[in-house]
Amino acid sequence: MVNQVIVLGSINVDSIYQVARFPQPGETISVKQKSYAPGGKGANQAVAAARSGARVSFIGAVGADNDGQEMIKTLAENDIDTSGIAVDPDNGTGSAVITVDENGQNDIMVYGGANQAMTKDNLDDLPQRLSKAKFIVAQLETPQEVTLAAFKLAKQQGVITILNPAPANELIPELLDYTDVIVPNETESELLSGIAVNDEESLLQNAEFFKRNGVENIIITLGERGAFYTTENEQGLIPAFKVKAVDTTAAGDTFIGALVSQLDTDLRNLEVALTYAQRASSLTVQGMGAMPSIPLADEVRTALKE
Repeated sequence: MVNQVIVLGSINVDSIYQVARFPQPGETISVKQKSYAPGGKGANQAVAAARSGARVSFIGAVGADNDGQEMIKTLAENDIDTSGIAVDPDNGTGSAVITVDENGQNDIMVYGGANQAMTKDNLDDLPQRLSKAKFIVAQLETPQEVTLAAFKLAKQQGVITILNPAPANELIPELLDYTDVIVPNETESELLSGIAVNDEESLLQNAEFFKRNGVENIIITLGERGAFYTTENEQGLIPAFKVKAVDTTAAGDTFIGALVSQLDTDLRNLEVALTYAQRASSLTVQGMGAMPSIPLADEVRTALKE
């Protein structure tokens, strides 16, 4: 069964700088290599879901510029329905400057542009799209008010809502009431809950924070330690696959897109879907750039057999 997925999110063009190490404040360092790649958390997650077999429809915005047209083209080439992407005449296409050190760790600065200028008017045809969807996924690189309105519509039609609270900032409290699954990384979870993630007890405390605020299903990604999950019926830790990381930029986005491509709406196959998502993410970090490094389903399945 093919999962029908709506992604509401950001579209960026990434400028990637490879360095030996990150500069200190006021320091100038040399860049070993510079490149450009399509990106944005929403776009990355949509491509990850599509490359793992989901049928994906995108809702977002780009500027009336060459970057915007190229991004729409790139998403369409990944078999994503781009008819929900608006062209904003007043704001440029979103962009990000990504610095990657020799250990594969990254530092990212994002210009929101058309992403942050989205309004509820961008959701005019969402009810029709929701009638065919199983899941809707959103992040925090677009306005929360738009996401809240989308999630309310989704809940009216029984569509599962998945929130990736990244980049982490203060949430509209009501948004969690309409979130079925929340997927922060450990840093984002700590920023939202105020509880440092350093052991099993603190993971459970973070999960309890989200449950108190209306979310029943929590997945906290822990980088090389794996992914912790808890639902109404189960909890556990899915180990990460050990690989040499080259660039971790799209690791989390690949994880979420791959997860939603495999997940059953009743979450009964959550452990299997999480294992698949972890493997997909482990492949992504072995390549440079966000979107270019996201694997296809066949690559993930082959790697799972190794």
